[in-house]
Amino acid sequence: MKILIVEDEQLLRHHLSVRLSDVGHIVSAVANANEALTSVANNHYDIAIIDIGLPGTNGLELIQQLRANNYIFPILVLTARGSWQDKVEGLSTGADDYVVKPFQFEELEARLNVLNRRASGISQPVLTLGSLKLDLNRKRAFCDDTPLQLTAYEYRLLEYLMQHSQQVIAKERLMEQLYKDEEERDSNVIEVLVGRLRRKLESQCGIQPIETVRGQGYLFSESCH
Repeated sequence: MKILIVEDEQLLRHHLSVRLSDVGHIVSAVANANEALTSVANNHYDIAIIDIGLPGTNGLELIQQLRANNYIFPILVLTARGSWQDKVEGLSTGADDYVVKPFQFEELEARLNVLNRRASGISQPVLTLGSLKLDLNRKRAFCDDTPLQLTAYEYRLLEYLMQHSQQVIAKERLMEQLYKDEEERDSNVIEVLVGRLRRKLESQCGIQPIETVRGQGYLFSESCH
């Protein structure tokens, strides 16, 4: 997932960025609403984590602006407020879920995964296509229960394509998913990764689901269940 964190507390912002990056996500972190609006205008995010108690424009106002500008990615609210009225206000504003501070990272990650699956139309944490099985919780791929040997980048590429099966995904969007820093993004690298992934899927699972759509990107042509 490509995740935006909007949190003014520097230590927590850094901690979340490191922990989410360590488990394979691409993370951008900003300290206020203005920086968040600039970031979403220039990036494609899968999900956002927004603290309610931001300085200046608070988190609820930021969510309202995002929804008014038709940004539909899921939003998870961080709040130090524990009352049910505050939780209802956050959800009514346009958030999809909330976590009350202090929280355990494992709970936050689990809620992010659920929101991402829901946004992708996926109800279960396992995707399958024939003999291919993708375990979204364990971040592992299997062919007939035999682990598919993928690099971290190959796995993230496969996961994103399967979560968006039967959709044409542009190279630029895939590069954003794999590389946080713009200077690291190279369309030639994406072509190499796709080629390696195709060979592994064909040789180990006997399938060829990744198609090239000339001038547009890549398509995982089969529906995943």
